[in-house]
Amino acid sequence: MTPSVVLFSGGLDSTTALYWAKRRRGAVLALTFDYGQRHRVEIRMARTTAKRAGVPWTLLKVDLTQVGGSALTDPAIAVPKRSRFAHGAGGPPVTYVPFRNGVLLALAAAWAEARGAGEIITGFNVIDSPDYPDTRPAFVRAMERTINAGTRAAFTGKRFRITSPFIRLKKSEIVRIGLKLDADYSHSVSCYDGHEVPCGRCSACLLRRRAFREAGVEDPLTARLNKEGKR
Repeated sequence: MTPSVVLFSGGLDSTTALYWAKRRRGAVLALTFDYGQRHRVEIRMARTTAKRAGVPWTLLKVDLTQVGGSALTDPAIAVPKRSRFAHGAGGPPVTYVPFRNGVLLALAAAWAEARGAGEIITGFNVIDSPDYPDTRPAFVRAMERTINAGTRAAFTGKRFRITSPFIRLKKSEIVRIGLKLDADYSHSVSCYDGHEVPCGRCSACLLRRRAFREAGVEDPLTARLNKEGKR
């Protein structure tokens, strides 16, 4: 059985994807990227979560700060803060990193091919984040076609898959799935500010808070931070 590679940022959605992949009982590899993101704490937390899940973890580095154009890679661009979540008026927000998921999927495909893996699993979802163009079903299908055209799959006929099981789900639905899978969210971080303790006012924090509220459970990250006296 060929292994599956989970595109693992260490956040809420990719943590659910990691445990979803584990439940299928095949070989699973977690792949995290250091792309120069402001919220670098997610890298350390991703390593911790993968270790606690018993999944082999690898970190690849690519410097997207050279590309710029995003509050997540350029410290000169402020992360917007709000009191409640709201979609934009149209077009990507300043927290969109230009073609980030395209770049990371391409690198993940190369890494996966070198290890005989035939699938990349992502936590992409579009219902609560419609302003990001690189999490949509059309984008996933296009990247899958590109990978199959530009790798060994073009000769072997053995198709490579990008699996995004939550792409049409709300974040609260993703949380409910994760809880049924006993996903460990206690070290998953979502905040764009780059600290273990969430700011509570960026779009990622607001979405996460709403997801757990709608799911009717306390956020395990918040519970751990309170227990450790960090809040």
